[in-house]
Amino acid sequence: MKVAIILFDGVQALDVAGPLDVFAEANTHLPADQRYEVSLVGREAGLVTCSNGMQLVVPVGYLDSDIQYDLLLVAGGPQLPDWDPPVEFLAWLRRQALGAARFGAVCNGAFVLGHAGLLDGKQVTTHWADAGRLARTFPRARVQPDKIFMRDDNLFTSAGVSAGIDLCLSLVAEDWGHEHAMRVARRLIVYIQREGGQSQYSPYLAEVTEEAPIISRVHRYVTEHIGDALSIEQLANAVSVSRRTFSRVFAKYAQVTPSAFVEQVRVDTARKRLESSDAPLKTIAFECGFHSATHMRTTFSRRLNVTPKQYRARFRGAAQTRPVHHVETIETVVPMELEALAEAA
Repeated sequence: MKVAIILFDGVQALDVAGPLDVFAEANTHLPADQRYEVSLVGREAGLVTCSNGMQLVVPVGYLDSDIQYDLLLVAGGPQLPDWDPPVEFLAWLRRQALGAARFGAVCNGAFVLGHAGLLDGKQVTTHWADAGRLARTFPRARVQPDKIFMRDDNLFTSAGVSAGIDLCLSLVAEDWGHEHAMRVARRLIVYIQREGGQSQYSPYLAEVTEEAPIISRVHRYVTEHIGDALSIEQLANAVSVSRRTFSRVFAKYAQVTPSAFVEQVRVDTARKRLESSDAPLKTIAFECGFHSATHMRTTFSRRLNVTPKQYRARFRGAAQTRPVHHVETIETVVPMELEALAEAA
């Protein structure tokens, strides 16, 4: 299978290295005539400098190759959302995507696919920090900001940076089965499939609180009174506007209901406390305005697709630094170890 990873100056190194290592490891278990033939393709042959300063040798430019690839992956990079790709490159990319069995992007490489018109009508994802801009720039794309990776027909897209590994593991599983992908995951010491979505990693209130001063004031008030039962009238009074004006401003700028906004702030505050303290879950639930630990668990599961215990195990410093002994598999022993850490915390 011929695979092309398309990259440019300023590319995120792990967007390239992650997929390369997944396919290279998969090849160690495949017959020689069935292995992935991976090529780095740039605007032209030569050196490409990554965003971290590392340089990669690109053997071929896209105009110099007459190969039709079976799989194309466009890597991302910090500056890629601002890039205006050359017309001739977009034409080449469209031709390649039309002839490929599968194509897609790692991280915000989705912007390049969007410029080529390859996201229209498709469900896609990208790095949480770029999801809003991707949706605004390409309104015909159906952006799903919480997904780690996703597929729509033969189009594959993923969240940021390390999510390219998740994406490529899913491709290996599709090609050669779950057990083969599991062997690759064990070798690379990664999860075959991560629990939860991107929202567990993202400060997802940042965008709505920057849109209008009144939203920032509401955010500050809710944060300062996080343990209280907060009504719409109370929030409107806190920012000295009528309930009608308050509802109109929220509908325009926050794009969520006031109650949903308050719930988001509660979850965000609870996340920070789970990361920074060893307080019992019921204490954090009470301090953050949840009715009970069960209520907090239900809300976390609905919004983040992980429980508070799982979140703490993943992001609490002690859980990250404690040594794990005799780990045999990725799918069973590691989650059990994390659960034990969560119970201890």
